[in-house]
Amino acid sequence: MKHPYLTALILIAVIALIAVGSQMIGIRLYDRIATNLLISLVLVVGLQTFMGNSGLLSFAHIGFMGLGAYTSAVLTIPAQMKGMALPDLYEFMKVVEISPMLAMLAAGVVAALVAAVVAYPLMRLSDAAAVITSFALLVVLYTVMNNWSALTNGPRTLFGLPKTTEMPIAAIVAAVVVVVALAFKESRTGKLLRASREDEVAAAALGANIPHLRWRAFILAAFIAGIGGALWGHFITSFAPKAFYLKETFLIITMLVIGGANTVTGAVAGTVLITVAYEGLRGTEATLNAASSGSGQVIGLTEIVLALAMIAVMIVRPGGLFPNREIGHILTRSRRKKEKTA
Repeated sequence: MKHPYLTALILIAVIALIAVGSQMIGIRLYDRIATNLLISLVLVVGLQTFMGNSGLLSFAHIGFMGLGAYTSAVLTIPAQMKGMALPDLYEFMKVVEISPMLAMLAAGVVAALVAAVVAYPLMRLSDAAAVITSFALLVVLYTVMNNWSALTNGPRTLFGLPKTTEMPIAAIVAAVVVVVALAFKESRTGKLLRASREDEVAAAALGANIPHLRWRAFILAAFIAGIGGALWGHFITSFAPKAFYLKETFLIITMLVIGGANTVTGAVAGTVLITVAYEGLRGTEATLNAASSGSGQVIGLTEIVLALAMIAVMIVRPGGLFPNREIGHILTRSRRKKEKTA
């Protein structure tokens, strides 16, 4: 079996194991954690399609998640609730109400269209300039969400989304996104983009249009982020613009960097590992605060430990847990070595 197919099967099996395992345990808290893990997986794998293939860090990913969440919200909040949830909504939008599944697809399309319009000039940049401009784009997207009251309710909490993101839906979307990311990586665009990541001059000499290749990957990443944002919105059912800013950006990037930005396997492994660590640290922090008598509260333990963990991984394994090869490739090579020595 070719290693991309083996990788896809293994990663889909991991997703199925998470979904089925949480359902079998039957504890509602674990079910929520597992669902949130799968939504995070969609976002992290989406970021990997751009960052892992182009080698460019993108801070704007969570901004496109926010666009997807608000797009789906505007399209799915029941008409009778829109007067309360979005009092300044445009008149022609007040009667619009479509199914959440269609709204999730629309969310991805809107995020992709915005990325297509604003990102092409940025794709000509590299190194520090590309990182700074992607952060600036995140600030722009956050500011728009925080001030466009007609569509987002401004800085206030938007509520009223139908809760439609259940475990099976999150698992199916996560599996599809993993397959899409692997297919993109093995496509001609993905291979040329990775060549430009290693040596821009050599790739350009071979005829690669590097800005256009990056633009395609950025649009795909934004599309996946938009769908991930819609999934999250219909899971949490109420949110504010601050949910799509620095804290969430740091968490998603940490998952990808620790797992390995260059591989889809790394994206999945990092998401699982950091989600488990994050929930464990949050529980520890809550226990310590409950044990204290009001003084000496532990605040920020989770973020500090995750930051230190990312620093440690960057020192010990700069490429992450899976720096270069997918799990299918690793297993295939290992089997071939055993056959040769047998």
